[in-house]
Amino acid sequence: MMNIQRAQEIAASPVLADVLCNGVPIYIQHVDESKGTARIYSLDEPENEQEVALADLIEQESRQIILPVNNYGTTDTI
Repeated sequence: MMNIQRAQEIAASPVLADVLCNGVPIYIQHVDESKGTARIYSLDEPENEQEVALADLIEQESRQIILPVNNYGTTDTI
């Protein structure tokens, strides 16, 4: 379950967070604090907006990818 504050942070952020609703990657457009819901859409179907309970949203852990050693002898991360 996602808490209201975190959902609002994600909705306001220009960075796309890794959030799932029923296993589907979604974008949070707006959070309704009084209802405990969020207006979302699937990344695969942006035209299909829905209002869902915050309890249905799960933020995935950030994944860090380590790239091979660069020309300077150090590793790069993204």
